[in-house]
Amino acid sequence: MITENLAILPYQHEPFTDFTIEENKQAFLQALQAVQAQLGNDYPLVIGNERVTTEEKIVSVNPSNTKEIVGTVSKADQALAEQAMQAAVTTFNTWKKEHPAECAAVLFRAASIIRRRKHEFSAYLVKEAGKPWKEADADTAEAIDFLEFYARQMLRLQEGVPVESREGEKNAFTYIPLGVGIIISPFNFPLAIMAGTAAAAVVAGNTILLKPSNQTPIVAAKFVEVMEEAGLPAGVINFVPGGGSEIGDYLVDHPKTRFVSFTGSREVGCRIYERAAKVQPGQIWLKRVIAEMGGKDTVLVDRDADLDLAASSIVYSAFGFSGQKCSAGSRAVIHQDVYDTVLEKAAALTRTLKMGNPEEADTYMGPVISEASFRKIMNYIEIGQQEGRLVTGGEGDSTTGYFIEPTIIADVDEKARLMQEEIFGPVVAFCKARDFDHLLEIANNTEYGLTGALLSNTPEHIQRAEEDFHVGNLYFNRGCTGAIVGYHPFGGFNMSGTDSKAGGPDYLIMHMQAKTISKTL
Repeated sequence: MITENLAILPYQHEPFTDFTIEENKQAFLQALQAVQAQLGNDYPLVIGNERVTTEEKIVSVNPSNTKEIVGTVSKADQALAEQAMQAAVTTFNTWKKEHPAECAAVLFRAASIIRRRKHEFSAYLVKEAGKPWKEADADTAEAIDFLEFYARQMLRLQEGVPVESREGEKNAFTYIPLGVGIIISPFNFPLAIMAGTAAAAVVAGNTILLKPSNQTPIVAAKFVEVMEEAGLPAGVINFVPGGGSEIGDYLVDHPKTRFVSFTGSREVGCRIYERAAKVQPGQIWLKRVIAEMGGKDTVLVDRDADLDLAASSIVYSAFGFSGQKCSAGSRAVIHQDVYDTVLEKAAALTRTLKMGNPEEADTYMGPVISEASFRKIMNYIEIGQQEGRLVTGGEGDSTTGYFIEPTIIADVDEKARLMQEEIFGPVVAFCKARDFDHLLEIANNTEYGLTGALLSNTPEHIQRAEEDFHVGNLYFNRGCTGAIVGYHPFGGFNMSGTDSKAGGPDYLIMHMQAKTISKTL
C-alpha cells in the first residue's frame, strides 16, 4: 500500500514559506483577501452526523481590530455535551476496529488538503489569533507536520513491539485504543496544537470531543471540515466549543471519559488533573491525563558566549508571537561580566521590532489575544517596574486592538515575581548571575521545567547544563522556542505538565494501552 510505504520514507518537516519571494508574498495577500470575504460566518456544533446550531454563540473577535468579527460558533451546553459523548461512545465501537493504515490515510489526506490551502489557514490565524505572517505560516506548517508525523508513527506501531516467545507458545505485545477522549486546546497555536492533539487521538483509534479555545474557535471549525473532507467518519471528532466551567468540568468528570488531552495554564491543568483522578460512579477505569501547562523559561548567557547571538536569542525567544508561547524565554540570566553588554544589545534589537497590524508583511509583533490578557500583562509590567528597571517598552494601547510594546525589565532579583510567574506576554526579565554555578541555580529555581537555552562556548559548562539544567527541551547556542515536530519532541517537567513530548516517538502510546497476547501452540 502507498500509505504503508510512507512509514519507511525519511521524515521531512513542512518547509516555511519565504515571504521575501514576491510570488509568495502576493499569494498570501490574496489569501488574506479571500478570508476577509468569509468573515462573519456562523459555524455549528458537529455531533455525530448532525450539525447543531444553538441560539447562544461564541463570538470570535480579531484581537488587532476588535470591531471586526471573525465569525461565530454555536455554544454547547451540558445536554449537547452529553449528546456528543454518546455519539463518541457509539462511534468508538466501530472506529476502534478500523485498520491503522486506514486511520493513517485520513491524516495523510488531511495534511495534503491543508498543504494545498496553507495560506488560507495562515490567513485565518492572522485574523483570529493576531499572528504575524511568519508565525502564522509556522503554525500551519506545524499542523501539517503533526498530521504527517502521527500517521507515520501509527503505521510503525500497528504491529506492536516484538517480545520473546518460549518453545510451544507465540507471544505478542500490541497497542489498542483507549476510548473517548476530551481534547482541550489553547489559543496560542490554534491550528498546530489543536490539530496535533486531535489527530494523535483519532489515528490511534479513539473518538474525541474537541473543545477548542473560545478565543480561536473558527480555525478549529475549519480543521473539522478538513477532517471530514479527508474521509473521517462522523462521530470520530465531535466539535463542541463551550465554557470551561459549564461543559469542560462536566466532560472531565464524565464516567465515559477515558482520557483528557489538555494544553493551557498551570491553574487549569492542575484542576483537570485533580478532577480526572476522582473515580465517578459507573467509571471502570483510571482516566489518563496528557497535560502541557506552560513554563517560565530561561535563556542563560555564559561569560564566553557570542554576545550578538545571545542578544538575538533572548529577544526572539521573548517576543515571538508577543511572548504568548509556553516556550517563550521570559527570563534572561546573564553572567555579570557580560551583563551590561548583552542588555544593551538586546534593548537595541528590541527597539527595531515593528509592532502593529499583523496583516502587514513587515510586522514582527502583533497584539495579545484578549482584553483580559492585556490587563494581566500590563499589571505585570507595573510589578516589574517596582521590582526592576524598565529599559525599553512598557506601554500598551487597547484603543483598537490589544497591543503591548516588547518590554525589557532589567536588574530583577532571581526570586522576584517577574522571574517566577508565567506572564504569557511580551515581557522579559533580566537577572545577573555571579558565575556559572549561579546561572544554573537560577535556571532551576522555578516550579516549571519546559524549555531552556544556554549560550556558551565552554564544553564543560555545556556538559554540566545537559546534566543539571532541569527542563524537557534544552537548547544550546540558540533561542528556547521553535521546536519542530519529529526533530525536537516537546514537553516539560514539574509544573510544565506530564512531559508527554508532542511530536515525539512516544506520544501516540499515551493514547493507547498495551495488550499482551500469548498463544499456546
